[in-house]
This record gives sequence, C-alpha cells and structure tokens, in this order.
Amino acid sequence: MKMRVHNIIVLVILIAVSACGPFNKLEKSTNWEELYEGANKYYQEGEYNKAIILYDKVLPVIRGSEKAELADYNYANCHFKTKRYIEAAGYFNNFFRTYNRSPLAEEALFMHAYSLYLDAPDYNLDQQSSQEAVSAIQQFVTRFPGSSSYERAMEMLSDLETRFEEKAYQESSMYYRLKDGLYPGDFLRACIVNFQNFAKDYPESKYNEELAYKLVEVSTEYAKNSAYLKKEERLTDALRFAGDFYRKYPESGYTAEVKTFEEEAREEMQDHLDLKKRVAERAAAQEAERKATLGAIDNNN
Repeated sequence: MKMRVHNIIVLVILIAVSACGPFNKLEKSTNWEELYEGANKYYQEGEYNKAIILYDKVLPVIRGSEKAELADYNYANCHFKTKRYIEAAGYFNNFFRTYNRSPLAEEALFMHAYSLYLDAPDYNLDQQSSQEAVSAIQQFVTRFPGSSSYERAMEMLSDLETRFEEKAYQESSMYYRLKDGLYPGDFLRACIVNFQNFAKDYPESKYNEELAYKLVEVSTEYAKNSAYLKKEERLTDALRFAGDFYRKYPESGYTAEVKTFEEEAREEMQDHLDLKKRVAERAAAQEAERKATLGAIDNNN
C-alpha cells in the first residue's frame, strides 16, 4: 500500500515537473519575440510539432513584418517534415503567392508540387490528387525552367504519367473481363472505345500491342452479334482494326490470333453480304409483283 502511494506521488511530481518544462512555459508566454525565437529554435532542432504550436501563436502577430517570411516558410516545412503533405502543399503555395520575389519562392513552389506528389495515391486508387500534382509540377517547370530541381520535377511528372497509364490499362482490362458477363454487348462496345482512347492517350505504351490485338477480338465479336442494319459497318471496322494491327506490329506474337479473328470477320461479312443480296432480290421481286398486280387492276378498269 505504501509502495502504491509512493508511486502515485512520484507520478504526480513528474507530471508537475513536465508541466513546468521549458516548452510549456514558452507556450503560455505572451511575448511574441520569445515565441518567435522559441519556434525557430525548435524548428532547427527538428522538434517540428512544437515549432508548429509556437508558430501558430506568433504568426498572426508578426504578419507583414520582416520576420514573417522565414516563419511562414518554416511553418510550411514543419508540416512537410511531419508528413502532413496536403497542409504543407497549401502553406507552400500560399508562401509563393505572398512572397513570389523571395529567394525562397522557387523552393516553395517546388515543395508545393513535391508535397502533392508525395500525397498522390497508387495507380489503383482515384487519381484526382495526382492530377493536381501534375498541374503543380507543370506550373513549377514553366516558371523555373532553369531550376536545379527541374530534372527532379520531370522525374516526378514521368512517374505520375506512368500511374495514369497503369490506371487506364487496368480499366481497359476490367472492361475486357466484363465482356463475358450477362450483358456482353455494352462491355464489348466499351472495350472498343476504351482501347482506341488508350492508344491515343498513350501512343508509346508497352500495352498498345496487346490492346490492339484485343481490339480486333472484341470488335469481331461485337459485329457478329450486331443487328442486321449495323452488322456490315461493324464488320468493316473489325477488318480495318486487323489491317492496322498488321501494319503496326508485323512481328507480333499475337498475329496468329488476329488472323483467326480476321477470318471469322470475313466469313461473317460474306454471309451477311449473301443475305443482303437475297433480301434485295426478294424485295425486288415483291416490288415487281406489286407493280404487276397494280397493272392488272388498271387494265381491268
């Protein structure tokens, strides 16, 4: 029992001592110069959370003074160092807009972009924030093309573009998998549009050969299952996609598969043209019979 009481007393003493420590005293201070120096001191020592608390107290007081510029930059960097990247990006951007003639302006604009880049998600998640990072990087390289950070910024941009490409490819693959579901027509059409858009958006992608082969496959299947009035047009598209594939990838490992789908499309086209001819002949015969009947009626009258 005495030991427990002793431990409680020791704990209370430790809490009291802690409450009276240098930071706690400084936090309660109303002397802005003392707060400013303390914030800078903790910043230099890497105590960024403590520095943030003190900067929060002193920044409204020194706003507009010569001391504000460094304090604002440090405040933004404290958030970056503690991995609060969205907040850091905002503070760095505000710094650049407020002090665009500052020697720190270039670094602040880069850090704005870099913070957004670090917050950007993996390719399999929503890429809205990645788009914001791209815009920020483009702003930086346009404003400071001679910066020592230019190459680093371009590497970041390239990495984000790779994420967009991977995201687009995964979406294409999803449509391709869904084509075998309950409503294949919708997803076959989605594949055709998606594969073509991918090639336009990423003309140098390593996935283009694979998607060009799949485009022949899905366009052939889509055409074969089309209504009579749409079939010829869609079969023509499938055959055109096959021709484009051979021109772009003459040594492709998918050539045999593409030839198989092309042959299916040609056979389907021939069957369709034969049917179209019979339909036309039947229509002509019916029209001739109709005219003959009308002529007979006129003669009888």
